[in-house]
Amino acid sequence: MALMITDDCINCDVCEPECPNDAISMGPEIYEIDPNKCTECVGHFDEPQCQQVCPVACIPFNPAWRESKEELQAKFEHLQAAKAA
Repeated sequence: MALMITDDCINCDVCEPECPNDAISMGPEIYEIDPNKCTECVGHFDEPQCQQVCPVACIPFNPAWRESKEELQAKFEHLQAAKAA
């Protein structure tokens, strides 16, 4: 399951640099998470780093994007292979 940023986002800019997959970017009004790049930090950290630093707790799991740990690990491996190429 990827993460998402809710309307409670205050655009504090702390989440974007914490994402090891570059999945977070500024959207039209608030930051957004690309679910195709979000691995919930699987492969990098034990906990999603954006959730850890968010001062307003506006980064829940996205219920529309459900993935198992195995799927997240496979996505991580694919993203790493693409970076190396």
